[in-house]
Parts: sequence; C-alpha cells; structure tokens
Amino acid sequence: MLLASDYPFLDVMWTTFIIFALFIWLMLLFRVFADIFRQTEMGGGGKVLWCVFVIVLPFLGVFVYLLAHGNDMAARDIQRHQAQQQQFDEYVQSRAAAGGADTAGQIAQAKQLLDSGAITQAEFDALKAKALA
Repeated sequence: MLLASDYPFLDVMWTTFIIFALFIWLMLLFRVFADIFRQTEMGGGGKVLWCVFVIVLPFLGVFVYLLAHGNDMAARDIQRHQAQQQQFDEYVQSRAAAGGADTAGQIAQAKQLLDSGAITQAEFDALKAKALA
C-alpha cells in the first residue's frame, strides 16, 4: 500500500517536473516534425535526412533543427496565420454581402407589393422590420 510517508513531497515534485518536461519535449518533437513536413522549400531528401537525424539523435537533432530553422518556423507560422485570417475575412465579407443583397431584395419585393396595393403600409413596415432583423 502506498502511503504518504513512502513517497515524500520532494519525490512528488520531482515526478511532476519529469512529467512536465516529457510533455514539453513531446510537444517540441511533434512541432519539429510538423514543420519538416510542411516546408515547401526543402526537398524530399532533405526531409528524410532531418527525420533520420531527429529519430537517431533526438535531443541533438531537435536542437540543431531549431537553431537552423527556428526563425523560418516562426515566419511560416505567421504566414500561415495571415493566410487563414484572410480566407476567414473573405468568407465573412462574402456572407455579409450575400445577406445584405437578400435583405435588400426582400425590402424591394415588399415595396413592390405595397406599390401594387397588395399589402398595407403597416404590413410593409412589418416586413421591412423582419428583413432588417
């Protein structure tokens, strides 16, 4: 049975630190592999060599990769984020334009009905408020 006296506080802290360090290391390792495969400037041979280097000598491989391509990684991330933001903005603008045209079309149709005498002014105002809501 595991009791508190069998596992002192400093051992708990050390275990917590080791687990945290392992988590950080795995995140860094996956980040490096993702960046290796996302690079468009590097050919297939270069990607294979970096993967072999990172697998055979993990600590050295990751740290050398970060030294060699760290700034490039950040630039690619910024570029990818800007492209995603631009796509999102274009999508929102296209949806807003489509919604605006639809609203204007509904109001124009209600105005035609009002002009033809099919609806009253109160009904037109209600349709206009509904379209604008």
